[in-house]
Amino acid sequence: MITLKNFSKSYNSNIVLSDINLTLEPNKIIGVVGKNGSGKSTLLKCLASIESYDGEITYKGKENIKKIGYLPTHPFVLSKITGLEYLQLLCNARNIDFKFENTVNIFELPLNEYAENYSTGMLKKLAITALLLQKNQIYLLDEPYNGLDLESNFMLDTIIKHLKANNKTVIISSHMLKGLYEVCDQINFIENKSIQQLNDKNTFHTLENYINSTGFNNKIKSLIAR
Repeated sequence: MITLKNFSKSYNSNIVLSDINLTLEPNKIIGVVGKNGSGKSTLLKCLASIESYDGEITYKGKENIKKIGYLPTHPFVLSKITGLEYLQLLCNARNIDFKFENTVNIFELPLNEYAENYSTGMLKKLAITALLLQKNQIYLLDEPYNGLDLESNFMLDTIIKHLKANNKTVIISSHMLKGLYEVCDQINFIENKSIQQLNDKNTFHTLENYINSTGFNNKIKSLIAR
C-alpha cells in the first residue's frame, strides 16, 4: 500500500500538486491521467523518490521501498553501452545475478548493438525489459505506450496483466485513456493541482463525459467549419 498524506509539490513559486491525501492499494493496476503539465510525471518521480516534496509518502512494508522500478517517458542510456550491457548494469544495481537467455529478449532487440543507436521505441522496450529483470514489487510507468508499435503495445498490456497476477503494483501515467479503461483497476485524474480517484470500472467513462463537457467539441467544430 502507498499512502500520500498532505502531499504537495512545487517548483519555486509554481505549485504543481497541493495538499493531496491518497491511498493506492497494493497488487492493483492504477492509472494516472490529466492534461499536459498537470503533474502526472511529477507525481511518479516523487513516488520514485527522484523528486523532493512536502508531506509524506509511506509504503507498507519497508522492503517495497527498495523494489520500485521507474520507467521515465524518455529512458536514458550511457554512451557506448550495448543493450546487453544495459540489462547487466541495471541488474547489478539491485545485486541480481544476470544470465542471458533467449527468453529474456522478449522484444527481440539487437542487444549486441549500442543502445544509443536505438529508436525511441526500442529504448523503451529495453528499459521495460530491465525493470522486469530487477524483480521489482512496484512499477511506475510514465507514458509507457509512447513510441511503441502496435504489437509492442499489446505485449505491454499482457506484461502489465501478468505483473498484477504475480501480486505486483503497477502505476501508469498515460494519455491513452481508453487503453487504461481495459487494464486499470483504478484511475486517478489530476486537475487543478488535486486528484480525483475513480475506483469502479463502471465510472471510468465519466472522465470522457467530463472532458467533453468542457466545450472543446464546440471549439473544434467551429474551427473546422471556418
